[in-house]
Amino acid sequence: MRRVVKRVEQIHGPGVVPLPGRTAFYQLVDRLSEGRHTFGSAVTRRQMANRPAGPFTPTFAYRPGEQVQIDSTPIDVMVLLDDGLPVRADLTLAVDVATRTIGAAVLRPVGTKAVDAALLLAKMLVPEPMRPGWANALRLSASRMPYARLVDIDARMREAAARPVIVPDQIVIDHGRVFVSQTFVRACERLGISVQPARKGTPTDKGVVEATNAAVKTLFAQHVAGYTGGNPTLRGRDVTGEWTIGELQDLLDEWLIAGWQHRPHDDLRDPHQPRRILTPNEKYATLVAAAGYLPLTLTGEDYLELLPVSWRRITDEGIRIDNRTYDDAALNPYRRQRSGITARQNRWEVHYDPYDVSQVHMRTPDGWITVAWTHLPMVSAPFADFTWRHARRLAGTAATEAEIARILDGLLTRAQQGPDRAGARVTARTRAGQAAHRPLLPEPAPPEGASTARPGTEVVAFGVFDADAEAEKWL
Repeated sequence: MRRVVKRVEQIHGPGVVPLPGRTAFYQLVDRLSEGRHTFGSAVTRRQMANRPAGPFTPTFAYRPGEQVQIDSTPIDVMVLLDDGLPVRADLTLAVDVATRTIGAAVLRPVGTKAVDAALLLAKMLVPEPMRPGWANALRLSASRMPYARLVDIDARMREAAARPVIVPDQIVIDHGRVFVSQTFVRACERLGISVQPARKGTPTDKGVVEATNAAVKTLFAQHVAGYTGGNPTLRGRDVTGEWTIGELQDLLDEWLIAGWQHRPHDDLRDPHQPRRILTPNEKYATLVAAAGYLPLTLTGEDYLELLPVSWRRITDEGIRIDNRTYDDAALNPYRRQRSGITARQNRWEVHYDPYDVSQVHMRTPDGWITVAWTHLPMVSAPFADFTWRHARRLAGTAATEAEIARILDGLLTRAQQGPDRAGARVTARTRAGQAAHRPLLPEPAPPEGASTARPGTEVVAFGVFDADAEAEKWL
């Protein structure tokens, strides 16, 4: 109040402008700032200013997978890279609207790639296996979900944890470059999922996943060592990381099953008993009894389809991608040949994993061919695409592929011992990304008629799904 009086007198002179009393002044300020958060956090003020005018339309879904919302945001926990450097990590969530189940959640070093979001979809479609050290209470057989009926349909559920398997019909995304990329959109098309973009600047179009992100930060992140808070005003003096990406991912997966899936959710009230609040697992058990469950089994080729694509010609030297040469004797029948795909100038379809570009996978009329990098024997460990780009910058524009390979090997083996801190950071990010990536590329499919069972294991046959017969069991 005194500062306001002094400022007014400086501008207009003493006694020229009549001012209200102290109480009336503060009442006027409260009335003018009501609903605007004028004197509070700038983060909250920006969020309120971005809120659209008009009524909010609630999102409804009546069966698991009818609508799934996906989003990526930095998690408020510092993680450690291999060189001990604390950095932030990105959390990507996929939330089922009908059951509020977090179908999958993955952590990556800041800079989530489109392939991470694509493999997130694949993670939703397979049961979460029990891991060493997890309590038996986290097993699917110990939950309220219909274990016996699910195992009767999908034998993979036998050793699964209590996390529902959600097969999305529609996914709501924002306009982040990860989700609008060709890699993610093509992965959705491959899995039969329709994509619904939200309106730009309208986070309320996917309010369920936005609220879930906030819930994960308050219910999980703030109780983890290395918590940073949502902004510097909520951050402690000395915040250091104590977890690697892999350790924090394991802790998050365990919390989702033990905590989130068994925590009553206010939006999952029973319509016939409004006072009863259901958990995501209880809601899933209720809805799956009416909607049913159809397992979707992914093969090695399905995972290859989810990787990014590059269209290339097959020359005498092999395949060239980002100044790397890939060659193998299996390419001999296709050198200097046309692929027959005129829309791509008769180039060949090549898939690659950005976290391990030491090999690529080319589609041919006879199946997939895996082709290794020609200078791979010079490098001691797998490397990511951003590691290669850093090695190219260090080598210079006139460097040969062999010279870049030598520098790359130095980055992967000796970067932590040298003065190149940027190289050490890139190497640590490479290892952290690969450890958290956990490529889901199984072994190639065996020839038709060959047995895949190991000696002493029980073989569970998958018959043709009969919807009518299954409906009789659920009555």
